[in-house]
Amino acid sequence: MKKSVLLPVFLVVFVDLLSFSLILPLMPYIAANYGLNPFFVGLLLATYPIGQVFGTPILGRLSDRFGRKPILLLSVGGTFIALITLGLTLWLNPAGAIFIIFATRLFDGLTGGNITVAQSYISDVTTPENRAKGLGMIGAAFGLGFIFGPAMGGFLSQWGYQIPALFAASLSFMNLVLITIILPESLSAETREKLRHSEKTKFSLKILKEALDKPVVGPLLHSRVYYSIAHGIFQTIFALYAQKRLNLNAAQTGLVLGYVGILVVIVQVGFIGKLTKKYTETQLMKASSLILAISYVLWALAPNLILLMIVLIPISATSGILNTVLRSALTKAVSREEIGGILGLSSSLESMTSILTPILGGFLVASIGTWAPGIFSSIVTISLLWFIVRKVTEPKIQLSSDVL
Repeated sequence: MKKSVLLPVFLVVFVDLLSFSLILPLMPYIAANYGLNPFFVGLLLATYPIGQVFGTPILGRLSDRFGRKPILLLSVGGTFIALITLGLTLWLNPAGAIFIIFATRLFDGLTGGNITVAQSYISDVTTPENRAKGLGMIGAAFGLGFIFGPAMGGFLSQWGYQIPALFAASLSFMNLVLITIILPESLSAETREKLRHSEKTKFSLKILKEALDKPVVGPLLHSRVYYSIAHGIFQTIFALYAQKRLNLNAAQTGLVLGYVGILVVIVQVGFIGKLTKKYTETQLMKASSLILAISYVLWALAPNLILLMIVLIPISATSGILNTVLRSALTKAVSREEIGGILGLSSSLESMTSILTPILGGFLVASIGTWAPGIFSSIVTISLLWFIVRKVTEPKIQLSSDVL
């Protein structure tokens, strides 16, 4: 791996996720200030992924054709505009503020392909053998973002929710500067010119169906859907769960999510590389799915904060491993010119599930109880394990432009 290149992209992703994690846990509390019930809280959380459904596959393809750096600038620029608008709306509280808040989340989602493009960047500068370890850096950046972001957001929220929003906007602006100054383009001018005229990098609505029908890529994409539904409910509903079940405020929820971030960093930095050298990616998928399914049940039944903190250890570890090896396997199952496109399609599928998961999670909490999301996620993860055993095969590294 080119460590000198990975460090700048790691820094860019960390700052991006720091600004993202500052705001995300606060959205249920912001929505509550406007009198929204749990169902509409879920609807607000779903607005961002609705934008990503359409934005990420297009941005992924554009990064294949025009390079990673300009699309990262476009994506982070969109996040900056969305966050500065959100902060000013919360500060000035104009007429129709709640509709503006919904609009900012939608716009941020439409331009929010930065993680997909960063993953494509890492795939450009790593060998297939080191791909999972390189992509693990994204997970580590995610974990570090969630160590500091929610805690900072919770702390800053004591002066009003507009303060963390404006601070997150300043971080996004700083990220634009970082990308411009320190991040080199991962695709050479010759490669970009070649990919720009390749049929493989053109965007088409038929691409998703064709990819899902492929014998290796298809099952991996289906697996991401299962995973995204199960873990998406955990992620998007956790702040509401903490508020309703454990009576935690925004600052306390931020500290718990910071603890989750520490766990994620430990796994991604300390274990992903070693595990992928010792076991195949499909073996790791199966083991992680089994442990994760059991852990979701324990999350559903956790009666207090202490036991929840214990249960969060296997959830954080196995979800991080499963997420990383699924992405790594996808990049190995396609040719180089299709990496951005396939990761964009994967992110689009995840975003489709993210439209459903906060709404479904909010419905489960409101109509059944705070234990219901955990049981539901466990059932979906058991289904994922069964699907992996039956359908998923170890991908062969692609050297040609044909997709398996």
